[in-house]
Amino acid sequence: MPVFQNLSNALVLASTYILMAAGLSMVYGVLKILHVAHAAVYTVGAFTGLVMYTWVANFWLALFGAMVVSGVMGVLIYRGVYFYMLDAPRTVPLIASIGMFVMFTDLLQKKFLMGPYQKALPVEGAGMPALNVGVVSITSTQMLILVVTVALMLGVYLILSRTRIGLGWQAAAMDREMAGAVGVNLNRVVALNFFLGSALAGAAGVLVGAYNNSVFATMGDIVSYKAFIIIVLGGMGSLPGVIVASILLAVVENFLVASVGYVLPRDAVAFLVLILMLMFRPHGLFGRE
Repeated sequence: MPVFQNLSNALVLASTYILMAAGLSMVYGVLKILHVAHAAVYTVGAFTGLVMYTWVANFWLALFGAMVVSGVMGVLIYRGVYFYMLDAPRTVPLIASIGMFVMFTDLLQKKFLMGPYQKALPVEGAGMPALNVGVVSITSTQMLILVVTVALMLGVYLILSRTRIGLGWQAAAMDREMAGAVGVNLNRVVALNFFLGSALAGAAGVLVGAYNNSVFATMGDIVSYKAFIIIVLGGMGSLPGVIVASILLAVVENFLVASVGYVLPRDAVAFLVLILMLMFRPHGLFGRE
């Protein structure tokens, strides 16, 4: 496969990684919680998008609905579980999060929800044009993923840098107690943080489902560790780190598979990159030492 085509494919893969891991990084930045149940939110977003697309046959409405449902689910997880563990040792919410992930995954496999089988999500680009420039070919679905990811991350950047909510997130990430002491409404700030981060996970679920034309109850299993690897690589709680680490990981995965074949499963490459990073830069690319 030509180098530039491989790079374009890696960029599409990185876009899904960015949306998967951004919300997880946001939650960790504010609460210092490893939100493993984020992967279940991702799956619920994909399922919601599938159901809505089946009903209305409009991808954009399905994407919006999936983001809203996922965002609300994230807020409910915060208010119903994490809110009562803010002062507990960090292992307590971690164990609770793992339990929620397993519970939601098992529930989704019931016949009255997703069931145990894969379901098709034939979106076909949602009106986006395909791009063929020289040796590079980008399908309409790949273009859709790139456009949605850029738009969503630009929106996150504007919220973080230009709004009071964004400033409240940054203050809470630096020192939650001090932020509350100077007037930041921590409950509202954290709830909105969960809403936005979970909405991004829901969008990722829909886009990955459309890209693979497949939605299934256990699709969050890989995400549960792949997103964690990305935020460690980028630096815990760093959104710029998530973007850089996602691109780096996607490029390494694509070029290794293209050059040496499937000697190792693609997802195993992420662990090799993580091991090397922990050996030589344990705080991540943008982490504070």
